[in-house]
Amino acid sequence: MAEEKAAGGEVAQRVFDALDALKAIQDDAVRAREISVFLRQYGPKVKELSDLRRDYVLGQRARKVTVRAIAAKIRVSPSTVQDIERGYSGSGKTRPRKGKDKEGNGGGSTST
Repeated sequence: MAEEKAAGGEVAQRVFDALDALKAIQDDAVRAREISVFLRQYGPKVKELSDLRRDYVLGQRARKVTVRAIAAKIRVSPSTVQDIERGYSGSGKTRPRKGKDKEGNGGGSTST
């Protein structure tokens, strides 16, 4: 039953509520200090959560579950599932471009 509740985003909403509480701290110095504490711990926690999600996706793919089925279950787009599977994170700027070789030259044929 708790898993069903978590499926609706209630746990994530509690995180967002906590972030709103940080912003609502009236004392500027206390707010800045609390934000600093959060930011110090944010990066490793996001990596840990990303790894857990990727482990799930890879496990499902190993069981031959389709990208579309996984996407529907975790409420992301199929292309996001593919990105997770490939180990991509962050913006598209960090991903290898289609049709480019290692030197960044266009792959494929050229006409003269």
